[in-house]
Amino acid sequence: MELPEYWLSRPAFQIERSTKVAFDDLLATARAHGEGSFIEYTLAAPKWQFLCYVAEHQRIALHGSGNPSIAAFEPRQPEDLNEFGSQKAVYAAADGIWATFFAIVDRDRYPMLVNNACLRFAGANGQVTDPFYIFSISQAALSQRPWRTGVVYLLPRDTFVQQPPIPFGQSEVLVAQLASLVPVTPLARLQVDPEDFPFLAQIRGHDDARIQEYATAMQTGAPWPDS
Repeated sequence: MELPEYWLSRPAFQIERSTKVAFDDLLATARAHGEGSFIEYTLAAPKWQFLCYVAEHQRIALHGSGNPSIAAFEPRQPEDLNEFGSQKAVYAAADGIWATFFAIVDRDRYPMLVNNACLRFAGANGQVTDPFYIFSISQAALSQRPWRTGVVYLLPRDTFVQQPPIPFGQSEVLVAQLASLVPVTPLARLQVDPEDFPFLAQIRGHDDARIQEYATAMQTGAPWPDS
């Protein structure tokens, strides 16, 4: 699958058996502590690898935030052009890198528009690609390096459903967005720093006016903006 150059491929990583055991033990310890306690991360593997592993192999949903003290997540009504993303729900990611982006980008202190996605392609033969990402924030904010220390919350996935696949030619697009219509209590939380985000240097800056033009066209059916 060929995408424009600004789409990013997830860095390749192979999980050795010893690393898998360490990840499983760390998650088990976090579950045992309960009450959304902080994970003491001392492993050599990058944090994003641990988060991707538990999201893909341990039925964990992930939510990135700058607030380290969330005891429970309540459904909220977002502003989203997508039908799935416009539900009153608790939203989370099925991908560790995507969740980390929301944890380390400081939207509280720096006004910005954010354009981001995490998706895979499923072919007619049943094969599914590795994730592709796009990360872009307002150019004015990007120049200020609006990064922060944040938290990725590990949430039980039982009440979450994944966004339905989107037809794309002979393939389907699988978006790593999850939603729960009921409140969710965290299993654990992991502190992350900007340096834990593997695409920090690849976050792009965009013109807010152009993003708004595209959003208006999608909402109202107005002519698509000229390139």
